[in-house]
Amino acid sequence: MAEYQDIQQELYADDPRFAFIVMGTNEALFGILHSNNREIIARFSVDLPRKRSCSGTRAIRFARLRKEKRQNYVRKVFEIAVQRFIIDDKVNVDGIILANAAEFNAELYHLNDITDPRIPENILQRVTVCHDGDIGFNQAIELASESIGNIKFVQQKKILLQFFNEVSKDSKQYCFGLEDTLKQLETGDLEILIIWKNFDLMRCSMRNNKTKEIKIIYLHPDQDKYTDSEFEQVEQMRLVDWFANNYQKLDVKLEIVTDTSQEGSQFVQGFTGIGGILKRKFDQQLSNIQNISEHLDNNDDDYGSFFD
Repeated sequence: MAEYQDIQQELYADDPRFAFIVMGTNEALFGILHSNNREIIARFSVDLPRKRSCSGTRAIRFARLRKEKRQNYVRKVFEIAVQRFIIDDKVNVDGIILANAAEFNAELYHLNDITDPRIPENILQRVTVCHDGDIGFNQAIELASESIGNIKFVQQKKILLQFFNEVSKDSKQYCFGLEDTLKQLETGDLEILIIWKNFDLMRCSMRNNKTKEIKIIYLHPDQDKYTDSEFEQVEQMRLVDWFANNYQKLDVKLEIVTDTSQEGSQFVQGFTGIGGILKRKFDQQLSNIQNISEHLDNNDDDYGSFFD
């Protein structure tokens, strides 16, 4: 697991980190988007007074109290923003997205007067959201996608939408499942390899003690080790790690995705967590996905030579 984390950190080390401030009418949320990871780092709820139909001195008093509470809410939001996004006197993110309910536009007009000027200086985009909390966070990511164009989370959604578009068109320019994906890698027809970050298959290199032949098998972590006495294991690595180390040699673009988005969850649950987009139309009918364990137990692995 530590090796896998090191590989991931190397792949995404240069990706920018974006801060999100989501100001709703009932809750404020502070999040970070970095590579494929969306993290909520702080949140708090608020109970703001609503507008009331009253008149005279009571109306004036209520309006004053309502304004004060809203101003205090805004100040608290940006006090936390400073605590979270300015560390050791330095801004610790590459940009800030400010997402707020439309009714706070007036209070946020003069940000420099209520917060550290480095916060507004680093705001890449302001967007208006209709929801609080997690839904508002997701909406803000979508609305700010142009500003954070290269962020891996957005790229992941775009790649998966491209994959699902090929599936919906039945274009035969896609593949999924371990067997079909390895076939397309072997033929060199795979352009984009997509694999789930937590895909837990192990790639095991087995050597024949007599012929010294190398055989590649794939096992789940909870499966028994290969029991053929003629073979000994010489290497074992998570398949996703092996792809991260070797995708350039395979001449394929690698997209390691999470299941934190709707598209990612659908890819994992409905398409086994591994697949890809092809360079050209796949003329043969895609083979039916069999139970992965049945394939893994097959001693006649057709792909060993390709993945030696």
